[in-house]
Amino acid sequence: MSLLQHLSTTISSSSSAFLVHSNFNSRTKNVSLQAKRNSIFKCVAAVPKESQTAYKTNVSRNGNLAKLQAGYLFPEIARRRAAHLLKYPDAQVISLGIGDTTEPIPEVITSAMRKRSQELSTLEGYSGYGAEQGEKSLRAAIASTFYTNLGIEDDDIFVSDGAKCDISRLQVVFGADVTMAVQDPSYPAYVDSSVIMGQTGQFRKDVLKFESIEYMKCTPENGFFPDLSGVCRTDIIFFCSPNNPTGAAATREQLTQLVKFAKDNGSIIVYDSAYAMYMSEDNPRSIFEIPGAKEVAIETSSFSKYAGFTGVRLGWTVVPKELLFSDGFPVAKDFSRIVCTCFNGASNIAQAGGLACLSPEGLKAMHEVIGFYKENTDIIVETFNSLGFNVYGGKNAPYVWVHFPGQSSWDVFSEILEKTHVVTTPGSGFGPAGEGFVRVSAFGYRSNILEACKRFKQLYK
Repeated sequence: MSLLQHLSTTISSSSSAFLVHSNFNSRTKNVSLQAKRNSIFKCVAAVPKESQTAYKTNVSRNGNLAKLQAGYLFPEIARRRAAHLLKYPDAQVISLGIGDTTEPIPEVITSAMRKRSQELSTLEGYSGYGAEQGEKSLRAAIASTFYTNLGIEDDDIFVSDGAKCDISRLQVVFGADVTMAVQDPSYPAYVDSSVIMGQTGQFRKDVLKFESIEYMKCTPENGFFPDLSGVCRTDIIFFCSPNNPTGAAATREQLTQLVKFAKDNGSIIVYDSAYAMYMSEDNPRSIFEIPGAKEVAIETSSFSKYAGFTGVRLGWTVVPKELLFSDGFPVAKDFSRIVCTCFNGASNIAQAGGLACLSPEGLKAMHEVIGFYKENTDIIVETFNSLGFNVYGGKNAPYVWVHFPGQSSWDVFSEILEKTHVVTTPGSGFGPAGEGFVRVSAFGYRSNILEACKRFKQLYK
C-alpha cells in the first residue's frame, strides 16, 4: 500500500481532523486536513529554491592557498593508494612512498615515556605547562650529543613537535616580504610554506615552478649540489643534507661554499639535518661544523627517523645568538616570540622519551634501528642496480632515487602501483628537476622490502 493510499484509508476511517507537517530546511509547512469519508487527499510541498544553494560567508579565501597545486604531495599519494585499493580490494599493497617508520620504538625509550606518564598521576610527579622552548635537561642533552665543540649552547636550542612544524614557524618569523631559494628537488614543505606565506607569485605550468622562488637545480650531472655561481641572491636558502628525496649528502667543501655564498649575499640558510644520523660517509652532520655558519644559519632536526617518533612528534631547531637580522636584532629572539605565541611546548612525555634517546643505551638502540633501515636501503639499491637502472642515494639516507629517463614520474608511479601494488613517490612531486625519477623509501618491514623487490624484478626483468 502506498503512503497516500494508507493516508486515505486512515482518514476515511475517522472523522477527526489531521495536521500533517512537512519540514524542509527548517521551514515547516502545515497542511490541515478535515477528514471526510471516502475522500482522497494529496499532500504536496515544493522545496524552496533557496535551500538548494549553499550559504556563503563574506570572508574571502586566502589567495595564497589558492595558488597551491592540487593537494600536498603525500596526501595525494594516499588518495591514489586508496583508489587503487577500491579497484583491487584483495591486493597486498606495500607502501614505500611516504617516509614513515615501521620499526617499534626501542624499549629503553618507551619505558622512560611510560614512567613519565605514570608520574603525572601523582601529586609529586605532575607537571602542567612547561617552557615553550623545551625542558632544560633535554636542550642540554641535544647540545652535548649533536653539537659538541661547535659553540652551540643549550639556550640556542628550541625543542618542538618536529622539524616540519618548525619550518612553518620559521616562515612566520621571516614574513611575506623575503625571497626564497630551495634545492630542486626538495622536501615539498619548503615551497608550500613559502607559497602560503605569500612569498611567491603564481605557479607557472610551462616550467612547473612558482614565480619568485629560486630553484637550485640538483641533478646527477652536478653531483646533486647547485652551481652557486648561477644562483640569484635570495634572503633565505633552504638546504637539506642528507637530502630528501635524492639521498645525496653535501661534502665539507660544498657546505663551505654554501656558507660563503650566504655570507657574501647576506642570506640566512635554513639547514634541515633530519637524516644526519644515517650518514655513512665522512660528511658534516651539522652545518655548524663549517666555520662562520653560526652567523648565517639555522638548523632544524627531528627524532622522527632516528627513534620512530613520527607519531610521538619531537624535534628541535638551533638558532645561534650570532645570527642577526639586517638591523642587528637577534633572529633567536623573534623565533622565541613566535614559539611562545603559536606553541605551548612539546609534550612532557615526548620530551622524556627524547632524553632517553640521548642516553648511552638510547643512542645504541637508535643506531640499531637506523642500521636496520640502512640494510633495507642496500636491498633496494642492489635490486635496481641489477635491473640496469641508474640509482642514487641510499648510502647516507633512507631513500633511493631511481632514474627512469624519458618517462613521466607520475606515469612510472602509476605503472608500478598498477602492476606491482607497490606505492612509491614520483620525483616530480619534489620539484621540476625530479621529473623522470622515483623515490623509493627504505622504511618498511623486511618481509615487505623483499617482496617489493621481488615484484620490481618481475616487472622490469
